[in-house]
Amino acid sequence: MIGKDIILASQSARRKTLLEWAEIQFEVITKGTDETYPEGLPVNDVPVFIAKEKAVAVQQKVQTSFHGNYNHKPILAADTIVVFENTIIGKPKDRADAIHILTQLAGNHHQVITGVVILYDAKEISFYDITDVEFHPLSQEQIEFYVDTYEPYDKAGAYAIQEWIGVVGIKKINGDFYNVMGLPVSRVIQALHSL
Repeated sequence: MIGKDIILASQSARRKTLLEWAEIQFEVITKGTDETYPEGLPVNDVPVFIAKEKAVAVQQKVQTSFHGNYNHKPILAADTIVVFENTIIGKPKDRADAIHILTQLAGNHHQVITGVVILYDAKEISFYDITDVEFHPLSQEQIEFYVDTYEPYDKAGAYAIQEWIGVVGIKKINGDFYNVMGLPVSRVIQALHSL
């Protein structure tokens, strides 16, 4: 639909699904990067910084692999963080941490921020998208059921909105639903069109 195949610099099953739903042709190329960020970086800029590190690493990998003679394609990278009371909540370390995170989020508001970076030749587009999410109060039993059944250890904030906990536990959202899944797809498509 956008006229160019793209490279997705992510192994995220959710991002792959969203691009497929949008009928964007893509191939996945990744390179491991350190997901740390400079101290004092504004919270909103953190996922953009990490996404750019991913995009640049893949761009260098592709250029090296093809000795500069590769079919130029936009490289799309993204990173999603959860912010509660101005604190970034990452992926849970273990079951106890996942339960602790969800206990904090239950009955409260938090923000999901996805940073997006698109590199295409010398061009760079970067932005972030924020969605406010409010959970209903959740019982300890509900939280433990979700963690034990869905094992959300690879997810920032210890949950996925499209799973059971989102259907049962989320009271309302303000912003892009797909941003919470990991990619504000409509903004990505607009950015790709602008290239």
